[in-house]
Amino acid sequence: MSKVKYYYDPDTLSYRKIERKKRTTFKYLVFFLLAAAFFAFIFVFVGSQYIESPKERALKRELQNAQLQFQLLNKKMEQAETVLANIAERDNNIYRVYFEANPIPEEQRRAGFGGINRYKNLEGFDNSKLIIESNKRLDILQKQIVVQSKSLDEIAKLAEEKEKLLAAIPAIQPVNNVDLTRMASGYGMRSDPFTKVRKMHWGMDFTAPRGTPIYASGDGVVKRADSRATGYGKHIRIDHGYGYMSLYAHLYKYNVRKNQKVKRGDLIGFVGSTGRSQAPHLHYEIWKDKKRINPINFYYGSLTAEEFNKLLEHASLENQSLD
Repeated sequence: MSKVKYYYDPDTLSYRKIERKKRTTFKYLVFFLLAAAFFAFIFVFVGSQYIESPKERALKRELQNAQLQFQLLNKKMEQAETVLANIAERDNNIYRVYFEANPIPEEQRRAGFGGINRYKNLEGFDNSKLIIESNKRLDILQKQIVVQSKSLDEIAKLAEEKEKLLAAIPAIQPVNNVDLTRMASGYGMRSDPFTKVRKMHWGMDFTAPRGTPIYASGDGVVKRADSRATGYGKHIRIDHGYGYMSLYAHLYKYNVRKNQKVKRGDLIGFVGSTGRSQAPHLHYEIWKDKKRINPINFYYGSLTAEEFNKLLEHASLENQSLD
């Protein structure tokens, strides 16, 4: 039963029953229906964007996991690309130089895939860009690995035919690490110790005590063992053949003579500070076809990977040379 409402009439000093008009009731009903429709709209079209169903939450977690896995995959591909780039660098600048083979053009190593759209079936999804880029990156990486693999096969074949070349190439550090105080300066622009002017330093300086043994870095014939070259002081030059020559400068004394045949690892002299030198050290150079090249690429026969990385780090510092 609906409640009956009254109001007090001061004119008659009595309570009078409140009569609700049908029109007013109709207004309330219309207002109620509009309000209900409005809140229903808010819930269905707006609230549904913020209130997730269990299935939606599960799909969202799967999507987030897929995105994470693609990010991890891209990081792994980045690491693989770094390793492959290092192999390609050594292939072009060391192995192919050794065997006088033409380097592989960068365009050939990094060539993509032309023609039809290989990834059309991956289009039209929320993460299509991420998926397509990852697939494209992986395809290029696989192609680069194939190119590099064929290149190394070619190098292996050349190596079989050139054992004498491998023995002749200057391939060890001329001063043992146990005798080495430090690698003082590398190949490149360095500050001159006497004039303080930046100039090209054509070799590597190995700081060691006076009298430290120096070893031939490859098989060859001693072409010079004298002090008649400006700045070098007492120095030795070994002709390794195949266009290679190594130079050892600022020696204290010799242990070989001109025209003597030497093998890699033979004792040829001792560290000193003769010539244009600031302190006892060995200045070491490598020449190829009468041009001086960076010796840092020619220590594969005597250093571990860790020792080589440390040497590379010190050699890259632009400091002051000792000669």
